Amino acid sequence: MPDLYLIGLVLFLALAFDFINGFHDTANAIATCIVTRALRPSVAIGMSACMNFIGAMISTGVAKTIGGDIVMSPRMVDSVVIIAALSGAILWNIFTWKVGMPSSSSHALIGGIIGAVSVSHGLGALNLWGIMTIVGGLVLSPVIALATGYIVMTSLFILFRNFHRSRVNVVSSHFQILSAALMAFSHGSNDAQKSMGIMTLALLSGGYISTLEVPDYVKLSCAAAMCIGTSVGGWRIIRTVGSKIFRMQPVHGLAADLNSSVTIFTATMLHLPVSTTHVVAGSIMGVGCAQRFKAVHWSIARQMVVAWVMTIPCTAAVGAVIYLLLKQI
Repeated sequence: MPDLYLIGLVLFLALAFDFINGFHDTANAIATCIVTRALRPSVAIGMSACMNFIGAMISTGVAKTIGGDIVMSPRMVDSVVIIAALSGAILWNIFTWKVGMPSSSSHALIGGIIGAVSVSHGLGALNLWGIMTIVGGLVLSPVIALATGYIVMTSLFILFRNFHRSRVNVVSSHFQILSAALMAFSHGSNDAQKSMGIMTLALLSGGYISTLEVPDYVKLSCAAAMCIGTSVGGWRIIRTVGSKIFRMQPVHGLAADLNSSVTIFTATMLHLPVSTTHVVAGSIMGVGCAQRFKAVHWSIARQMVVAWVMTIPCTAAVGAVIYLLLKQI
């Protein structure tokens, strides 16, 4: 297959990954405001799509991390490797969306890259320090979100201790519109950049650009793909994230959204890719613990953790198999 066609296929798959990421992770940004009825579903999805687009345009630091820190040299990654990595990540995202299980698109993409690179160039081609830094951020971010979610919720309880619960929830439902918008903005600022990094890496390896700088047309196309994907919505995952972990009221949703948006945007500023799914779930668990430890449905949380742990090994295996199949064509 000519190189131009391969590059075209990479760009298509990267945009498809962003589109799927949009509806797969829509739940993370809007599940709380839908479950607490702060916003109608159609309004919440529309707002999330717009804020995702704006967030995706603000920075490229995470894109450079994805494009340059997983392998020893970006030029070692050819189009076939990227196609295999993206295919593994897309297949895993579709599977977990189909069964309604929140999983990490970030884990899926990184696992796919690791698997495809390992069989194409060997384990020596992997930048172990870069991978450890990325995985460290992915692992620590939900733990931090759980702890800070507990602190934020406890602080709101203290702040509103002299007010009636119904009044607190009415006020919180209004502020939750703003917090959900911030959550969608932070989601776009981090998640859309992962496809930007892949597309930039493909263009660099193909000789179409000379440095690992994200072109404007790549930023616009990735932002648009995530925006369109977000408008489709991910209702199966909304039910799991929004209600099965912890039964929330508006004040809980406000605390979870604020905490998640700050955590994710901080990671974006540090150029670290994090899992929006992990951070939001961690925030909800922390908020639930502040209410009452037993109020959190820990059996659902355990199921989610198992899915998260499985993601990188599974997508690495799928990415490796797809690469070997493609080399036979």
